[in-house]
Amino acid sequence: MLTRALLFFALMMTPAALLNAQTQMSAITSGPTTRVLAIGKMTAGTTPEKLRPVMPSEVRETVKLYLAGKLDQWFVRRDQRGVVFLMNVSTVQEAHDLLEKLPLGVQKLMEFDLIPLGPLTPLNFLLQE
Repeated sequence: MLTRALLFFALMMTPAALLNAQTQMSAITSGPTTRVLAIGKMTAGTTPEKLRPVMPSEVRETVKLYLAGKLDQWFVRRDQRGVVFLMNVSTVQEAHDLLEKLPLGVQKLMEFDLIPLGPLTPLNFLLQE
């Protein structure tokens, strides 16, 4: 009898627990996008022969993005050929549009995973009284 009562109680609490978890996740993921992390990798079939003629213009155009304030930090990947940019944009779409206009994007030699970033909103839990 006690086992049935505990099972009933657990089943009744599950929706409330799920709602609480969803609310907490929403609080973590809500807030403004202040940067976009762009993780680039070469597309299949990209060879040094295809890259060589494009790289001078790719570097020039990337420097222009940096000087325009759109690239905050840039790194080379150590796990594979590619780059990582921390971009000063407020939408993934803006990051996508800028990166697709770079020579490697135009020629489909590099693709990016774009991750929106924002303030560490879970810190709000520390401010609650």
